[in-house]
Amino acid sequence: MNCSIRCVLIYFIVSLMCQAGFAQEKQKLYLSGTGNNNTVAWDFFCTGGRNSGYWTTIQVPSCWEQQGFGTYNYGRDYKTYGKNFRFADEKGKYRHRFHVPASWKGKEIFIVFEGSMTDTEVKINGQSAGAKHQGAFYRFRYNITDQLHYGGNNLLEAEVSKMSSTISVNNAERLADYWVFGGIFRPVYLEAVNKAHIDYVGIDAKADGSFRMMAYTKNLLQQGTIVTEIKNAKGITVASTTARVNKGDSAVLLQSALKNPELWTSETPNLYTAHVYLKQNNKTIYQLKEKFGFRTIEVRPGDGIYVNDVQVKMKGVNRHCFWPETGRTLNDSLQLLDVQLIKEMNMNAVRCSHYPPDKRFLELCDSLGLYVVNELAGWQKAYNTEAGTPLVKELVTRDLNHPSIIFWANGNEGGTNRALDAEFTNWDFSRRPVIHPHHRPGNDFNGIDCNHYEDYYSTQSILNDSLIYMPTEFLHAQDDGGAGSAMYDFWELHWNAKRSGGGFLWAFVDEGVVRTDMRNIIDANGLNANDGILGPHREKEGSFYALREIFSPVRISMKELPHNFNGVVELENRYHFTNLNECTYEWALVNFRGIFDMVFTGYTVEQTGFSKAPSILPLAKGPLQLSLPANFRTYDALLLKVKDRFGKELYQWSWKLKTNNDLLTGIWNFAVQPTRATEMDSLISLTNNGLEVTINKNTGLLESIKNPKAGMDNLSFKNGPVLLNGDTKVTNVAIKNTGKESSAIFTCEGNMRSITWTLQANGWVSLDYEYQIEGAYPFAGVSFSYPENFVLAAKWLGKGPYRQWKNRMHGTPINVWQNFFNNTHTGYSPVVYPEFKGYFSDITWMEFNTVEGRFYVASEDENLSVRLFNFYGLSGAKPFPELPKGDISFLDAIPAMGTKLALNISPNTKALGPQSENTIFNAPVKRRLYFYFGLPKISDAQEQYSRPEIDNVF
Repeated sequence: MNCSIRCVLIYFIVSLMCQAGFAQEKQKLYLSGTGNNNTVAWDFFCTGGRNSGYWTTIQVPSCWEQQGFGTYNYGRDYKTYGKNFRFADEKGKYRHRFHVPASWKGKEIFIVFEGSMTDTEVKINGQSAGAKHQGAFYRFRYNITDQLHYGGNNLLEAEVSKMSSTISVNNAERLADYWVFGGIFRPVYLEAVNKAHIDYVGIDAKADGSFRMMAYTKNLLQQGTIVTEIKNAKGITVASTTARVNKGDSAVLLQSALKNPELWTSETPNLYTAHVYLKQNNKTIYQLKEKFGFRTIEVRPGDGIYVNDVQVKMKGVNRHCFWPETGRTLNDSLQLLDVQLIKEMNMNAVRCSHYPPDKRFLELCDSLGLYVVNELAGWQKAYNTEAGTPLVKELVTRDLNHPSIIFWANGNEGGTNRALDAEFTNWDFSRRPVIHPHHRPGNDFNGIDCNHYEDYYSTQSILNDSLIYMPTEFLHAQDDGGAGSAMYDFWELHWNAKRSGGGFLWAFVDEGVVRTDMRNIIDANGLNANDGILGPHREKEGSFYALREIFSPVRISMKELPHNFNGVVELENRYHFTNLNECTYEWALVNFRGIFDMVFTGYTVEQTGFSKAPSILPLAKGPLQLSLPANFRTYDALLLKVKDRFGKELYQWSWKLKTNNDLLTGIWNFAVQPTRATEMDSLISLTNNGLEVTINKNTGLLESIKNPKAGMDNLSFKNGPVLLNGDTKVTNVAIKNTGKESSAIFTCEGNMRSITWTLQANGWVSLDYEYQIEGAYPFAGVSFSYPENFVLAAKWLGKGPYRQWKNRMHGTPINVWQNFFNNTHTGYSPVVYPEFKGYFSDITWMEFNTVEGRFYVASEDENLSVRLFNFYGLSGAKPFPELPKGDISFLDAIPAMGTKLALNISPNTKALGPQSENTIFNAPVKRRLYFYFGLPKISDAQEQYSRPEIDNVF
């Protein structure tokens, strides 16, 4: 919209508001847009880098790098490029003309910047608005009452320096593990208030219903009263209080009480609104309203963190304000998306690392329910006292009434200036606790140890100390490590430890930025920024779903249905405040899609029902009776979906009702054809109706497969079964023809004991093998070769659709899944999830769709895992963990995933807990695999196995 037209419209709307009697409220006039989806063009001059040296325009708010200006910098560039590296010291000069309503004359007018990176000097109509502001992430304002032309045009000039002239500000905000941007990245607006007004209020509302409020007044030239009405969510006044205010007063205390208030917690985010009126001569001259919640926060030394007299534990994540296309400039929809995603993971907390977030994010945490750690910037170096003191004030006075904020954090990992601790309390009327996030032990504060990146066993030791332990960063999620990996063991440890305060995972998203100087590729600065549970555009990675199950407040520990299962599921209530009878429970009996179903994945829903919600108090256990029909065992699987009191799904569990043997019934019913095993020099040939399977007589390994009738001239699947641990030496070979099947039987010595290939009359090929290894191994089984560039897709019945690790099996339910080939590595573009490559567990059958045709593997044995091709979990000089030989592996054990900071040079995975240790073998392993090469012609009997072509979703 043309700026002059926009200003006229705003002037008209403001005038109408004044005429309608709203003049006693604060009035706001935006000079910029409100977010990255609503911007205003300002004149702009960049002093360095791209598109510099001339006046043009820029959209505000924005980060100027994302608008095509200046130079990209990452906070760790001083490490990447050496200690003598100099960040781009660009300046952005802004100009913008705006109109001020004539009706505003006689009022106090402020210009407000919500966030500007970083040193900002402001002029209005050629006059300085005030001292240069230093600090990027804080709201600041200037009183410009005497500099404006009322009823006319005005000129705003702002000069923003990307780098601060104060070293400690740069150290706190720029020498950091995130992208360094420049620009006015949050909105700019004018505020108009009456000369006599209430600047802001500080509210302290406790769980016992006590209400205290400090009103900070300005310019009172005569006495009056302040009246406060407390209204509930329905707008009903439930309490009120009045206090006299005298001429010249700057702060007035008001007190009241409410019987049995609805309390605020992350589970019950009940909000009230304080309507505050400044009156003189019984006339309201100014009013405001402020949302708040009744809740009490206590840190009980040597005990725990308490909200409303109940001990709570943080299921939290660290979040930066970030979007790939627009950097730190967001919008209300993105703020809501992030809160919803955190809640969807069944988390109850977020740490606003490493700087305060947009105000809208905190409002959503208030209304939807998340505990918040709000943090003063200081990545690993602190603001000095002179620079930090005004920033603490700006942080606290903006955010002090949000009930979601339960801690202030004074910097991060050495970025703590202890001289600033008292400043938080000076400005916070409710006196919340202050914490010190740190990466070294011995930095506890206020009874809480927040030490980062301890392993499982050192965590055990700390939790036996006298302090409360609440790591503000743990299980670093770089690449595919951390986050969900090892989290089950860590969370069980924290949940069951008296002095645990929970913790905060690092981190929420991969911070890959769209590079406007590099054809809009997404750049995560190599290994530095891809630390997230979600991709840059909030693509859900495997850990997202693992955490959703692990953190579910309705805990179900049953992994498999027992043989005597009678429809009773034991529930554990891991809510802090909610009875499980407030949730809903819906079950479904389903049949999986068939192995040769060419169209559909998933299942068909055959029967559904609701179960009566049991009364189970927080921290207690109890039974859920599903009331299943008598014939429930005739179906393939049982699903159970649980929703919370707001109707949001917590998680959906699935259990097989049949064994693999039963699930595979019917797939063998193909036309019978004669088979033949023949020896040819060093080869053994197994043939059936055109299918020829050739085995190396000296090694027992598959040499070639031909099936011309299926269009398979020479399938490249070969060189297996190669034993992954130990050796194989063939000592005897025999062939066997029975008329119904033909076999090549290999007796071995070494770790591989035997290999038997059998071509059955129905065209299926079975592979029986036995091996024995002793000791602990990251993986075990056999491998084959196949070129990954020939693969189009894989479809399977088993866990998925995300790959698993030994210590990240949660969040991958049993179903029929299909992934198309992709080569995604976490944090790099293009990002495609789920990843195609990886370990996939509890496989009943798998289809390989290739340019050479389709082939299949099935197993009647339980607990088969399949490894698909070469990939890594953690990148580095030596990718981790080590991969098995070959391309496709059939496994009896898969490795655990480490994290970047379970360290030294290679991740010390076993230190992450019991599930992260290698699998121990001390007995022979026998397994039978079935292969089908080509797409079969389905007989009448096989038609009975196919499922109806409908796609029900439960």
